[in-house]
Formats: sequence, C-alpha cells, structure tokens
Amino acid sequence: MKNFMLSTPFSHIFSSNVIYWYTEMKKNASTNEKSSQIANNKKARFDYHIQDTFEAGLVLEGWEVKSLRGGQSQLKEGYVNIKKGEAWLVGAHISPMKTTSTHTKTDPTRHRKLLLHRNELDRLIGSIERKGFSLIPLKLYWKRGKVKIEIGLGKGKQKHDKRQSIKERDWSRQKSRISKIL
Repeated sequence: MKNFMLSTPFSHIFSSNVIYWYTEMKKNASTNEKSSQIANNKKARFDYHIQDTFEAGLVLEGWEVKSLRGGQSQLKEGYVNIKKGEAWLVGAHISPMKTTSTHTKTDPTRHRKLLLHRNELDRLIGSIERKGFSLIPLKLYWKRGKVKIEIGLGKGKQKHDKRQSIKERDWSRQKSRISKIL
C-alpha cells in the first residue's frame, strides 16, 4: 500500500502540502511566543539585583483572566508577600473590563495567591528571612493557556549602583551607535 501511494501522480502534491503546513505551523508558533507576554516590570531590574527567578501560577477570577487577555494589567507597584507558608501577589493592578458583569464585585488590587511547590516556597522563605532578599514580580505571561508570573529573588540597589547601571546602559548604546557608523 505504501508503494502505491508513492507511485501515484499526485504524491508530490501531498508531500509539498505537508511541508507547507509544517512551515506555517512553525511561523505561528514563533509569533505566539512573542505575544504570550502580558506585562513586564522593567523598573524591577533597575531597582534590584535579581539573584534568582521562579515561575509561579496565579489564582485568578474569571473577570481577571478576561482583562488579562485584553492586556490590562500592571506590575510596577506589585510585590510578593509570604504569609502562613503561602505566597501572595500584592499591589499588582488588573483593571476590570467595561464589559464585565455588574453583579460581580471587582477589586483591581486584591491579593492573589501564587502557586509554588513546597520546596520552592521553603527556599524563598529562608532567603527572605535570613539573607534580607525581596520578592519582586518581573513578568506576567501565558503558558499553555494558563497565566504564569515570573518572580525574582533580589536585593535592592543603592543609589550608586543605579548610577552605575545607567552608565553601563549609556555606554552600550554609544558602542552600538559607533559600530553602525563604522
């Protein structure tokens, strides 16, 4: 049966369609990865030395997921707090959509529970209590249809550290400009 399929006059059409579909699928996969990001906390990397990052799930309500699909969220003033052995996202703002039902009570800055493994939580608790680290939300994104948040374990920068990072950033920009000219 296999030989019969290869010897048909239309076998070249079928194989090219499969290759075409496969390349289209690859293109779509790369565009989905770029658009999976919901929010990014750029200020966090400027204000903190990030030592380690963790991926956590979020417990959300239906209207929050709908708002995140619309891209209405902000992590700038958010932080992660640990209470009674559980991690909570505090201060992150998810704006309710105008089309949300009127019978639901929407609180844009409510505390949201983070879903982490027990060993990750224990490691975070130890770092925060003993070493003086902070937990900062870095990124909010989609992964396999679920909302994930990347949290960073870091120490706050002092003013001279921030100046140094500004100098490094400006120098890298100047290097790229010089290389374009040459």
